[in-house]
Amino acid sequence: MPTPANPCKLRPLAQSDLPVFELAYSSRRGAGDHQWFGHGSPGRSLAEMGVINADGGRLAVTVDDRVIGSACWFRRIWGPADTSWCWEIALHIHAGERGKGFGAQSVELLVRYLFEHTLAWRIQAITDVANEASQRMLARVGFTREGVLRSAQWREGRWHDQHIYSLLRGD
Repeated sequence: MPTPANPCKLRPLAQSDLPVFELAYSSRRGAGDHQWFGHGSPGRSLAEMGVINADGGRLAVTVDDRVIGSACWFRRIWGPADTSWCWEIALHIHAGERGKGFGAQSVELLVRYLFEHTLAWRIQAITDVANEASQRMLARVGFTREGVLRSAQWREGRWHDQHIYSLLRGD
């Protein structure tokens, strides 16, 4: 995997970012083979796309002040909500920027951000069993594959198995 010449950064979404994301998520090519869920509602607002609160949020991934994707996180509950929660992260790098090392950089930055600014002990990620690039990237960043979630995601007329990965604060 090449190391990007220019490092990526994370920042809050801006109103001016919304058309970039609208275009990126509006086709199979833009969304990617493992994240195309069909056409969605056009014109999502900044509040829908980028609000940061106690339940999660989304940050823009940028290189040289150019938006190349987004990194988001949301709360997952594994028992009593007050004590048994973790962050689940998701990443989207725009089609023309994939395979350049920005995904791993973005995940490392997001993990650092979440461990520095929240009390989370666990961060998890889920990826399609066929998405080998995502699996390699998660392993490279330090995530551990925990198992298979059978028929966990409905996409393009059928159920898809998913791998679940985790990274603990103590890892």
